[in-house]
Amino acid sequence: MAKQTDGVSRRSFLASAAATGAVAAAGCTSNTGTETGGGLSGNIDISGSSTVFPLSVAMRGAFTGSGEYPNVDETDQHPDVDISINSTGSGGGFTNYFCTGDTDFNNASRPISETEEQQCADNDVTPVELKVATDAVTVVVNNDADWFGEDDCVTVEELREIWSAESQPTTWSDVNSDWPDEEIQLYGPTDASGTFDYFLEEIIGEEGSHRTDYQATEQDNQIINGVANSEYAIGYMGFAYYSENTDRVTALAIDNGDGCVKPTLETASSGEYQPLSRPLFTYPAQSALAEEHIAEFARFWLEYSTSEQIVANEVGYVPNTEAERDEMLDRLDSAIEAASE
Repeated sequence: MAKQTDGVSRRSFLASAAATGAVAAAGCTSNTGTETGGGLSGNIDISGSSTVFPLSVAMRGAFTGSGEYPNVDETDQHPDVDISINSTGSGGGFTNYFCTGDTDFNNASRPISETEEQQCADNDVTPVELKVATDAVTVVVNNDADWFGEDDCVTVEELREIWSAESQPTTWSDVNSDWPDEEIQLYGPTDASGTFDYFLEEIIGEEGSHRTDYQATEQDNQIINGVANSEYAIGYMGFAYYSENTDRVTALAIDNGDGCVKPTLETASSGEYQPLSRPLFTYPAQSALAEEHIAEFARFWLEYSTSEQIVANEVGYVPNTEAERDEMLDRLDSAIEAASE
């Protein structure tokens, strides 16, 4: 397995990680979590959300020491732990990998569903929900899309009209007569994505349906590319990918009835950016936590979930508060104890 290159730029990292969809960590041992040379070793398999994917890769780099993280204590790093991460979408990860017992963690940009919980239970998999960050789902348009006004603002009602299967407008002017009579080009995540689920629930509504005639992908940089290359395009994805492409596309402010609010780490943290601020999760399987290297990686992720350097600066999400971190650590410790009984 190949090491992630030390010193790689955040922009290059996100682009290459999104393009491949799967990343394996440094060091190719096949041990099962035993202590070797003063550190842990073993394998960890992670599936799930494309939104949480870059955060999990950053945490992988910090934990294994394969990236440049000067604020991470070397005693917390374990280069002999192999961590393989597959970007499958939240639902795709739960259904096809985690709840079948084939991965140790599933990343998710929305809570696990009742159906997924039942599938996990049927396979003796107990998911442990851990909040690891906060995201701002970001709606982007082409830089030449000047019809949104000086504020680059769209209302929730207009977004619902654009993306709803019930309305399914063909041109921008079908949504707003002041907008151009040009065909809307749509880019977004697949229906296996937690971002899709969240957008459907918060923008279109539980009783509505998301239109299917759009360019769907699990690779968020493909959404960026599609919008950047078409003047009449619109798309949505997690904030981290937009934050690395602020020169290529324009993020729309959202008017939820109280005025236009741009997606930023500050507005997501404060709760101003509504209705598209959301928690991000990783779910370790409780039984997997009986292995020391897996339990320690989960603990490491939570300990550093408050890190401005890793979560905000490196990836582009809102870190957990100390209170959130402590609550999650208590939950994890209880799960580790239960796993060892």
